Amino acid sequence: MAKEFPVPPVVFTPSTPTHRRHPAPGVGASLPPAFAPPRPSTSSAANPLPFMSFDISAAAASSSSSAPPLFAGPIGVGGSGASFEDEPPLLEELGINTRQIWRKTISILHPLRSADPSLHADADLSGPFLFLLSFGLFQLLAGKFHFGIVLGWVTVASLFLYFVFSMLSGGRRGDLDLYRCVSLVGYCMLPMVIFSAVSLFLPRGGGLIFGVGMAFVLWSTRVCTRLLAELASSGDEHRSLIAYACWLVYMLFSLLVIF
Repeated sequence: MAKEFPVPPVVFTPSTPTHRRHPAPGVGASLPPAFAPPRPSTSSAANPLPFMSFDISAAAASSSSSAPPLFAGPIGVGGSGASFEDEPPLLEELGINTRQIWRKTISILHPLRSADPSLHADADLSGPFLFLLSFGLFQLLAGKFHFGIVLGWVTVASLFLYFVFSMLSGGRRGDLDLYRCVSLVGYCMLPMVIFSAVSLFLPRGGGLIFGVGMAFVLWSTRVCTRLLAELASSGDEHRSLIAYACWLVYMLFSLLVIF
């Protein structure tokens, strides 16, 4: 038989909440005022930014009247009055004379006319670098990557010709120095550049390309020999030996093109 246990009743007493509630509208208190943006005053026309406490126009006027101008004259170096129109061209500042390079190129291009030694007395390396770059590009079109070889061979060839000429002249080199020798060898590479371009259309391994190559080698040898002999004081005494050394140099470049 089940036994019954008396369970006391559970009574929930209402408690007062700890937080404070806002009174209802119209009862005891009124709502806080809604947010209202500040209205511009009558001075807003003079000061378009009302939160700034200073006058921009007055500050700008005072600074312009007290501080000296940054540039007193036209745009130039140090405000000395020189403008960009008076500046020399960039190539001229770098020492690259395009007109002189063109005149030297024209003087070498004619195979039957002697090159003017007075033009090549003022040596430069801009024209030779352009010719060597063109020679390497034509070789690249033929499937040969010879940029480093060409630059190395020209350097060695210039040192070789300078040493040979110094030995032959006994120290009397006249106006011929190593820098001018490198310039002459580079400018006389122009026939080799033309041969490198022509060889792209000639059959390989035949006698035609050898004959054309020999003609361009003689062209470069003749021009380089004349310029070296004219710029040196005692070049006419050993012209044949200088011609043989030049022929060896440009024969190497022609073999580089053929093979």
